[in-house]
Amino acid sequence: MRCGHGWEQAYEIEHHLDAKGELHVVYYADGERVPSPLTRPTCLNCGSNVVRIMRSGQVSMVSDAIANMHQRQTGNGKKKAAPEAADDRTGSSTGRHHWHLSDLLHPFQHHRK
Repeated sequence: MRCGHGWEQAYEIEHHLDAKGELHVVYYADGERVPSPLTRPTCLNCGSNVVRIMRSGQVSMVSDAIANMHQRQTGNGKKKAAPEAADDRTGSSTGRHHWHLSDLLHPFQHHRK
């Protein structure tokens, strides 16, 4: 969170009972045993222990949106005809979405109630 780096990491979680019947949880990332991301979170970029854990898909959604914004259109230079005004009135979702900065930052906003 301090350096602004974002990443997604999938974990395999194994639950084990020891001889005393106590539950132990072991986390694996990419096949390697790792410490719990909940008790000892660490930024992969700067090593800071201050990170924000979000639900799956948030980082990739923003990364994809940013990549699509900067993607150049290829082709012979001909553009598609603009949809008619009637399509706008009917709520048609055809056409390309115009992203605003607030759209990209929305997943990272912390809403307090």
